[in-house]
Amino acid sequence: MLPLPFPLAPRLMLSVGVMLVMMLPTLSTTTRRMILSVQDTNPHLLMALKFPTALITWRQALKWLAHPSSQPPPVRHMGLSYPSLPPGYQNTSASPMQAQTQPYSHAPQSYQQPSAGPAQLSPSLAGLSLQSQTPETLRVVNLLQERNLLPPGPITPPTPSLPQDLQKINCHPEVFRSTLTNIPQTQSLLNKAKLPLGLLLHPFKDLSQLPVVTSSTIVRCRSCRTYINPFVTFLDQRRWKCNLCYRVNDVPEEFMYNPVTRSYGEPHKRPEVQNATIEFIAPSEYMLRPPQPAVYLFVLDVSHNAVETGYLDVVCQSLLENINALPGDSRTKIGFISFDSTIHFYNLQEGLAQPQMLIVSDIEDIFLPTPDSLLVNLNECKELVQDLLKSLPQMFGKTMETQSALGPALQAAFKLLSPTGGRMSVFQTQLPKLGVGALKSREDPNQRASAKEIPNLSPATDFYKKLALDCSGQQVAVDLFLLSSQYCDLASLACISRYSAGSVYYYPSYQQQHNPAGVECFQKDLKRYLTRKIGLEAVMRIRCTKGLSIHTFHGNFFVRSTDLLSLPNVNPDAGFAVQMSIEENLVDMQSVSFQAALLYTSSKGERRIRVHTMCLPVVNSLSDVFAGADVQAITGLLASMAVDRSVTSSLSDARDAMTNASIDSLTSYRTSVLTIQQPGLLAPACLRLFPLYILALLKQKAFRTGTSTRLDDRVFAMCQLKYQPLAYVMLMIHPALYRVDDLTDEGALNISERAIPQPRVQQLSVEKLSREGAFLMDAGSVIYLWIGRNCNPDFLTQVLGVPDYAAVPQNMNLLPELDTAESQRTRAFVGWLREQRPFFPILHVIRDESPLKASFMQNMIEDRTESALSYYEFLLHVQQQVSK
Repeated sequence: MLPLPFPLAPRLMLSVGVMLVMMLPTLSTTTRRMILSVQDTNPHLLMALKFPTALITWRQALKWLAHPSSQPPPVRHMGLSYPSLPPGYQNTSASPMQAQTQPYSHAPQSYQQPSAGPAQLSPSLAGLSLQSQTPETLRVVNLLQERNLLPPGPITPPTPSLPQDLQKINCHPEVFRSTLTNIPQTQSLLNKAKLPLGLLLHPFKDLSQLPVVTSSTIVRCRSCRTYINPFVTFLDQRRWKCNLCYRVNDVPEEFMYNPVTRSYGEPHKRPEVQNATIEFIAPSEYMLRPPQPAVYLFVLDVSHNAVETGYLDVVCQSLLENINALPGDSRTKIGFISFDSTIHFYNLQEGLAQPQMLIVSDIEDIFLPTPDSLLVNLNECKELVQDLLKSLPQMFGKTMETQSALGPALQAAFKLLSPTGGRMSVFQTQLPKLGVGALKSREDPNQRASAKEIPNLSPATDFYKKLALDCSGQQVAVDLFLLSSQYCDLASLACISRYSAGSVYYYPSYQQQHNPAGVECFQKDLKRYLTRKIGLEAVMRIRCTKGLSIHTFHGNFFVRSTDLLSLPNVNPDAGFAVQMSIEENLVDMQSVSFQAALLYTSSKGERRIRVHTMCLPVVNSLSDVFAGADVQAITGLLASMAVDRSVTSSLSDARDAMTNASIDSLTSYRTSVLTIQQPGLLAPACLRLFPLYILALLKQKAFRTGTSTRLDDRVFAMCQLKYQPLAYVMLMIHPALYRVDDLTDEGALNISERAIPQPRVQQLSVEKLSREGAFLMDAGSVIYLWIGRNCNPDFLTQVLGVPDYAAVPQNMNLLPELDTAESQRTRAFVGWLREQRPFFPILHVIRDESPLKASFMQNMIEDRTESALSYYEFLLHVQQQVSK
C-alpha cells in the first residue's frame, strides 16, 4: 500500500474531523468522549475537534483538499452546534470570538451570558489532556543525579489547570489548597497514584483585602446550603445551578441589584460571584442567641516555681500596655483567677476602693464566692483592673507554696465562664500534682536517646479532654501557656486546648534573669495574642461536590457532627486539614468545588460568615493526577496523619508510613506513568522534593529517634504540626538556609521604601557552609546566624559591631543598629522574615564553640548522623524499594 502524499494526509485528517464534528450532536456521551480523547494524536484532527462551536464548512474543506498548497480554511462561528460543556458554562478562553449559548427550551426567557463573567466559565474539559507536550511538572528528574533541586526562592504552589478567567478568581492557596490540584475521576485512580487527597485551610487568616457584603438575603442552595460563589452556573437571569449538588435555584429579586456597580439585572456581577473569599454580615436567623460579648479570663500559676521564673511581671506588664487594644466593645468583660495549692478569686466590682482577693481552699468542692463580681465590664472597672495588674506580681513575691492545683483552677474558671462563653488564658509552670487532674512524671531521661519506641505520647488522664468538651459546649476556648524547664506532661495538658479550639504556647527553660531572648519572645507572642482579632462562638463546615467525602479532620476543635467543627474561639493563626475520599465516580464532571464556611461572632458583636470556595479540574489519567501534585500540601497533610499514627499506634509505625508514602508514590509513577524505563530514582518534577521532605520529617523533633529529645518538646512539635498553617509548618520541617555575608540589592524586594535582599536558598548540608562566610537559617520559631571562623572581617565590624571572630559574644540575640549599608541590609532581611509569621522567632548568633551549634547542625537534613541516614543514603534506600 502506497503512503499518502505528505500534503494530502493532513487534509484527509481534517475532512474526517469535519465529519465527526458534524455528527457530534447525534452521538452518545461515551462516543463523543472517545472521539475527543484522540485529539492529541493529530493536530489537524484537533483543529476540527477542539472548538465544536467553531466549524468549517464542507465547501471550504473540499476547496482546501483540492488545492494542497493553499492555506487552511478560516474558522466560521456556528451558534447552534453541540455544546461541549454543560449548559450554562462557556469556555470563553478557548475562542477569541464571543460565544453564544444554546437556547433552553424550558427557560422562561433567553439569557445571553457575558463572555467574561467568571461564574459562567467552565473549568478545563474533564479528563482530557489538552497539552500537546509534557508539562514542566511531569519533567522526569533522576534524583540520584540532580543534586541542586531546591529553587532559589520560595516554592510556589502549583496552579490548577483552569481557564485564565477562573484562575484569577480561584481561592488563594495561602487560605485554601488541595494536595492534588487535579482531582482523580475515581477512588481507584486515586489509590493507584498512592498520593493522599486532602485540603489544608487557613480560614481566619488576616487578609489585607476582604470583600464584606451586608444583605438581608444570603443566597444559598436550597438543597445542600452551599453559598453562591464564582463557580456556580447561571442558566438564565433568574436561575442558577449549584456547583456542589447541581440543584437549580431561583435568583432572589434582591440579588438582581448589584450594590457595587449600582446596576440592576446582572446577578453574575455581584461581589458574591466575583470573589472566591468573601464575608457576609449575617442577618438574625444566623443567631441562636444574642451575640456573645468578648470575655477574657486569665488563670495564673502563682506557686513558688512560677514566681521564680518571673513570668508574672511580663504578663501583667503586657496586659497593662495592651488593655485598650483588647478586641471588644462596650460589653467586653475581664476576670482573673490565680492558684497554687488553693484558688484565689478577685472581686473587681465597681465602687470598691481596691480589688479584693477571695481564697477557696477546698479544692475538692470548688464554688464561686461572689459569682456576679468576678467577671466585670472592662470599661466600667478599668482602674480596678489596672490596680490589680500592678500589685499582682508583688502579692506572691515571697510565697513558699510549691504545689499546683491546676485541675481545680480550670474547674473554677469553667464555672465562671459557662454563662457567657469566652476565652480562658491559662499560664502554668510545673507538673500539676494536686486535686483533680493531678499528674505524675512519666518521662525517663535515660530512654530519650536509645529508645526507638517513645511511650507516653497519649494523655495520662481523660480529665483535661472531658473538661475541654464541657468548655466547647459552653463556647469556652482554653489557651495554654506552658513556661517550664521541667517535665509538665504536655501530652495530657494539651487536651484542654485541643478539644476546645484553643492554642498551646510552650517556652522551655523560661527564666527572666537567665534567658532574656526567651523573655523577648514571650513578650512579642503575648502582645500578638492579646491584640489579634478573635472570632467567638464559631462553627465551620466544609462542603464538597457530590461524590467526594471528608473522613478525617486535623487541628484544634471538636467535631460536632460529621462535617461541622465547633470552634468556641477562632484565631487568625490557626490552620486546619482534612482528608478526603472519592465515594462516587466523577466521570461526568469537568470540575469539583470545595467550600469552607466559617460562622462566627466578631469582637464587636456582629454575626459574620466568611466563605472560601475553591474549584479544581477532574482528570482521568494517572499522569494528570501526578502533574497536579502539590508536594508541600502533601507533606503537611502526611505530617498531621503521622502525628495521629504516633499517638494511636507507635512512633515507628508513623515513621514507616511516611517512608512508604514516598516509596509507593514513586513506584506508581515509575510503573504506571513512565513509558520508557531508565536507571536511577525517577520522579516527576512536581514531586522532586518529596523524598527530601519525608527525610526532613523523619529528622524533625516530633518524629526523630536516636537523639535526646525531651518528651514535652516532642509533643509540642506534634501540636504545631497539627494546628499551624502550612506556610509555618514547612519552615519547621525544612528550614531555609541563606548565605548573608555578601548580601546585595540586586533582585531585592522593595517594600515600604525598604530594599529587602533576596539571597539564594542553600541546601541543608554542611558542605554548603564556608568558614569564610556567615549563614542564616530560618527554622520557623527560631533563626540561627552561624558565623564562620574565618568570616569576612568587614561583616563582623559592619553587621555585628565586633572587631574579630573571637569578640562575637557567646549569647548574642540582637543585631546592633549600625549606620552601614551591610547592617541595614541584614536587619531588613531578618525583619522581613519575622514579619511573615504571627509569632516571634528568636535570633541566635552562634560560633563553632556555641552550645547551640548542635541544634543548628541538627537541621542539616541532608547530612548523615549517628542514627539517621543522609539524603543520598535515603534516596538509595527508596530506589532499592521502588525497584523491587
